[in-house]
Amino acid sequence: MLFLLFQLGADRYALPAAEVAEVLPLVALKGVPGAPAGVAGLIDYRGTAVPVIDLCALALGRAAARRVSTRVLMVRHPLARGDGRLLGVIVERATETLARAPGDFQATGLAGEGARYLGPVVHDPRGLIQRVEIGALLTPALRAALFPPETEAVR
Repeated sequence: MLFLLFQLGADRYALPAAEVAEVLPLVALKGVPGAPAGVAGLIDYRGTAVPVIDLCALALGRAAARRVSTRVLMVRHPLARGDGRLLGVIVERATETLARAPGDFQATGLAGEGARYLGPVVHDPRGLIQRVEIGALLTPALRAALFPPETEAVR
């Protein structure tokens, strides 16, 4: 299985490439006043407004560095009713891939409520790489803010 590698600070992380619809350069986003912490804004993705979160802001409390290697990953975030919605995720140093079997990743034995999206780890010659679970990326409150339930139009 192919994984896209990226960094949060000095640490490396992996995301299954099959969950990534497209890797985009870091482009200007439309700001959203009053948005929850971690929400970077909206991106026009093929004519559709898609919310974008900054994974560095969520994990490290700071915005992603504006580098050539900083990217917006367009992923499909699963929703409770079985479908998925596009979500942009800003990550740093998204320049490599890694081919590994999913079973190569081993549980860490650590569980943190603040970072439920951090999954098992795998080791390579440069150190540990931790898998990110897209389905656990958003807290319930953040998911509700970004993907509110469909409501009927008021007449």
